[in-house]
Amino acid sequence: MHLSPEVKEAIQSEVKRFAADLNLSDEQKAQLKTTLESARERIEQIRQQSPDVTKEAVIAKVKEARPQVRQRVEAFLTPEQLTKWDAEVAKAKSFLGYTS
Repeated sequence: MHLSPEVKEAIQSEVKRFAADLNLSDEQKAQLKTTLESARERIEQIRQQSPDVTKEAVIAKVKEARPQVRQRVEAFLTPEQLTKWDAEVAKAKSFLGYTS
């Protein structure tokens, strides 16, 4: 599946933000980019398979995938970086209005 230029730009922006916040190496940046692209591709697949899918259904699928994403980042982030990652994810969840 190909991601749109806008989505790729958004992912690159997130990678840059996390790279600065977590002090990522070039290798970690590449691994994070791949992880985020894979997660976004799953969302796009859901939307293609069910064009009338609700935002809530997509959020539910994202929640289901969260443990796999965390497992992937555990493989290349240091414990300190992982703590910061978790804090950022918690902030995002709070901002979006959900806690699970």
